[in-house]
Amino acid sequence: MSGTRKLGRATDCRRAMLRAMVTYLLENGKIETTVTRAKEVRAMAEKMITVAKNSDLHSKRQVFAFVTKEAVAKKLFDEIAPKYAERNGGYTRIIKIGPRRGDAAEMAIIELV
Repeated sequence: MSGTRKLGRATDCRRAMLRAMVTYLLENGKIETTVTRAKEVRAMAEKMITVAKNSDLHSKRQVFAFVTKEAVAKKLFDEIAPKYAERNGGYTRIIKIGPRRGDAAEMAIIELV
């Protein structure tokens, strides 16, 4: 699992949220969320891309166990991982965009580099 941030949720809810956010990030290329969530999503997304760079059966099973959509997992192996084949980490970028209007939570955009 990722770092030590609990994000105010139970373990199963937090894991489901991170799986959904990583899937959405890999599907669309960028998402807007809070800074702390973006840091957790970054850790998991970079692990998924690193696992997908080694395209054997074991890594495919690991990715399919985490990513919630089969089409996104296929896109990860066919398009995203080969794009980062020469890169040793640092696949995502977090850009802070200021506070949210309702509760002043610090917001950020996380995107694939």
